[in-house]
Amino acid sequence: MTDPIANSAPAWYAVYAQVRHESKVHSRLLAKSFECLLPQMERWSKRRDRRKRIQVPIFPGYLFVRTVLDNYQQVKILQTPGVVRLVRNEDGPLPVPDSQMSSLITLLSNASVLKVHPYLNEGMRVRIANGPLYGCEGILVQKKHEKSRLVVSIDIIQQAVSVELSEDDVEPISF
Repeated sequence: MTDPIANSAPAWYAVYAQVRHESKVHSRLLAKSFECLLPQMERWSKRRDRRKRIQVPIFPGYLFVRTVLDNYQQVKILQTPGVVRLVRNEDGPLPVPDSQMSSLITLLSNASVLKVHPYLNEGMRVRIANGPLYGCEGILVQKKHEKSRLVVSIDIIQQAVSVELSEDDVEPISF
């Protein structure tokens, strides 16, 4: 009997790694020929004698792997030092929706200043209609005396990232 998953297209899966070991896990998975994404942002680090800009994971403890997840690939990922588990439910590992991953990748490649944003369950879902972030989907958030922000959420790990934008560049998503 053949594995039904083996014939499907590759999907993104969230990998939970030991916190502060995400970069090492990312390198190890790349060495195993996996397509990986470790979303990072720049931050100031306080040292005893100086301040330095460093890259830190946007979602501490999480990175993403794109693969056709059969039993062999799953074991290969889980045997990687530093990997704790794949994000899953009772039925098995959960793929991250392609729309969420493509929006995250677009934000990472185009946004100059990313800001970690609290995960939101409520709010208006929007799609960017103009500019370099065209097509990104997320939740529109407004704060008093601040510009609007687009929040891109990765639901299965309950984490989010946001970017500043103009409300003129978004359109509501109709369901």
